[in-house]
Amino acid sequence: MSSTTAARWAETRSFHHSLYPAARIATERAERGLSVSVCLPARECAKTIGQIVAALLELREGEAIDEVVVVDAASADGTAAVAARAGALVWQEAELMPSFGPVLGKGDAMWRALSVLGGDLVCFLDADTEAFTAHFATGLLGPLVCEPGVSFVKGFYRRPLTHGVVADANGGVPEADGGDSAGVADAEGGRVNHLMARPALALFYPHLAGVRQPLAGEVAARRALLERLPFTTGYGVEIGMLIDVWNEVGLDGIAQVDLEEHRNRHQSLSALTPMALTVLATIATRLQREGRLTGVERADSGRGEGTEVRSPAGRRVHASVESPPPPVERPALASVVLA
Repeated sequence: MSSTTAARWAETRSFHHSLYPAARIATERAERGLSVSVCLPARECAKTIGQIVAALLELREGEAIDEVVVVDAASADGTAAVAARAGALVWQEAELMPSFGPVLGKGDAMWRALSVLGGDLVCFLDADTEAFTAHFATGLLGPLVCEPGVSFVKGFYRRPLTHGVVADANGGVPEADGGDSAGVADAEGGRVNHLMARPALALFYPHLAGVRQPLAGEVAARRALLERLPFTTGYGVEIGMLIDVWNEVGLDGIAQVDLEEHRNRHQSLSALTPMALTVLATIATRLQREGRLTGVERADSGRGEGTEVRSPAGRRVHASVESPPPPVERPALASVVLA
């Protein structure tokens, strides 16, 4: 039944970005009295941020959106200056809600950004996208503005693995899926998405099995919904947000949009291990809250040496090495009193 539900959702709630040209967004959001904020969390993105901001400001001039905000992570390459010269409103992430201490990665930056974004609709985009065009924003905003009942939108796309590869510590390139480096030329990116996130959702949250790219950084949502959600810090933000949104608004409140090809930086295979661990830990945290995962104990009392899972009889059945602590979560912004 869950697989049938997921398939039915994928058929009825999957759209193509071409359905939502900028003029349609401008007209229909004006009719509904909706304001729109686009936010780009950025770290070392000076090479791409200027072009992205310029394209988004054209949307603002065409009245498809209202504001373009860049939240910079103290980039050393001049990202903030490039974004400001291009016309974006720029914040340093550490300036936002400083009472919560140091910023703990992308998810934390997104959560803090909500405190300065003014739109009824909020669109988060990657700041390292190459050859960016406005359809990334209009495609995501389209179902929120034009389709009844949609409160949250995920993007999906193709990611050529051989473009913009980040070399590993030995100067090599990422291995292809399955460890066959000879297949790199034909491989796709999004390896954690394909090998960790989607299988885990199919197993534990089968209603969400039709979501093509649960780890995509391109999302748009109604601000009122985002303010009701906790935000997982770091790499866990996308998978945690998707599960939490599903619990809040159900499948009918979620849509996904084909954005076609997305070119941005890739990490080496070894660098993806922390990301995969964080994604799995974020899912495990939610399963524990739901009472579906029990018997997980820290083997080292928090020293980072591993975890162990015990059977009901108390026998150790599995141990792992270098297990991270559970991801830190920020509370729903609606519960926070802003100074």
